[in-house]
Amino acid sequence: MFINKTAEGFNNLCGKNIARFRADLKISQRELADRMQLVGIDIDKNAIQRIECGKRFVTDIEIVAFAKVFQKSLSELLR
Repeated sequence: MFINKTAEGFNNLCGKNIARFRADLKISQRELADRMQLVGIDIDKNAIQRIECGKRFVTDIEIVAFAKVFQKSLSELLR
């Protein structure tokens, strides 16, 4: 049986980086959700919070959009 979690028990690899990049920009989770919507991803503040805490999986489409919003590479987002 496979377990789709990190060694720390998170459901994604990028949540901590998303939180850090958002803090670097000094924007709220709501503002990040708004920016994601501007690039075509329908996501709300609560989903951002769950992603940052590692409780929500992130789709590949969302990862690409986060990279675009933060102007970071995919590898920066996932490391």
